[in-house]
Amino acid sequence: MIEDNFILREPLLDPKQRVIGFQFSWQQADSNAQLDSQNLDYLLEFVAGHLNDDDGFLLADSLVFLEALPELLHADGLKSFPPKNTVLILHKKYFADESTLEAVKELRALGFGICLRGAEVTTLERSFFAFVSHIEVQLNAANFASQAKMYASLKQSSVKMVARNVSTWQDFDACAALGLDSFVGKLHLIPRPSSAPKSLNPAQTTILQLMEMVRKNADVQQLELVVKRDATLAYKLLRYINSAGFGLRTEIQSLKHAVQMLGYSPLYRWLTVLLATASTSGYSPVLLETAIVRGRFAELLGQMKMPKSEAENLFVAGMFSLLDRLLGLPMEDVLSTIQLPEVVTEALISREGVFGPYLALAEACELNSMLVGSLAESLKISAEDVNTAHLAALVWAKNVATAA
Repeated sequence: MIEDNFILREPLLDPKQRVIGFQFSWQQADSNAQLDSQNLDYLLEFVAGHLNDDDGFLLADSLVFLEALPELLHADGLKSFPPKNTVLILHKKYFADESTLEAVKELRALGFGICLRGAEVTTLERSFFAFVSHIEVQLNAANFASQAKMYASLKQSSVKMVARNVSTWQDFDACAALGLDSFVGKLHLIPRPSSAPKSLNPAQTTILQLMEMVRKNADVQQLELVVKRDATLAYKLLRYINSAGFGLRTEIQSLKHAVQMLGYSPLYRWLTVLLATASTSGYSPVLLETAIVRGRFAELLGQMKMPKSEAENLFVAGMFSLLDRLLGLPMEDVLSTIQLPEVVTEALISREGVFGPYLALAEACELNSMLVGSLAESLKISAEDVNTAHLAALVWAKNVATAA
């Protein structure tokens, strides 16, 4: 049944590792399997239904890439997407059909993007360029030199190049230098090699001190004394708290106000986010956004099965699962700096315990992993609920990342 499918999310990155959009597809065992129009139509409708509300599109200026077949070029679900944010991926073999070509022209006139798949970059199939906004480039590292000439030539056109199959950071840097516009895939989940030893800076040390004080329910006046040492930290913390929309009618004006209105647990989560962004040596924007999505996703899944206060710790587990990468420190060092609840530590180290399966499920939705179904089944959470939580987490995280 198509209702049993699980959404796979792949971020679209610019050369500076900033998230400029997402490609959505279904998890599938065979990545070369034939596309099914019914499945794709259901995906289109589902994504459209959860990324829009009465106020419009919920992902701001992010692009949404979706695989398409000719029969979907007139799908009703497309009407729910803002054309300037929507790119349909269409294989070149369909352009031979005149009716498909006319449908493509109509969509382009409305402002929709079309990404050409299957084109031979080495032969520069420019006959397609009048109809498309993007061209999908499959990197061949073994033949990179000859490809580089083609990339340079393509850069002079209005068609944007979207790179796939970039498996190393060395290739990423080379492609970025050659002018490729964006990258889609899972490279961001692979640690970037670095020989420089790192340690916590003063701001991060202060945040960890605050986290420990919050965990022990220290008096708010003591917390304020610590926060006042760093005006920038206080400003950023309040920006985060006000960014994601707790449904409060008034803006949080101070740390004391935050504790009065929200309590200590939500404050702890924002300190976790702040810790991830307090690096003086820079951090990966895509990693930060992935960590926030993962944390919120795991939390929403947990809320279906446990009290809200317990599920809030799942957000911390999701953030900490990438905090070693964000801080440039081994996970052992990160965990030694602060005492976390045992269920969180167990989930981080082995993906076991009460929280482990929720964190593992959120992670699996970032990969083309057949573990998603079995993990969801073990937690007795339906595919629809998983997909709904996934997209809700993405919207929520976009709000937070904007405040970074």
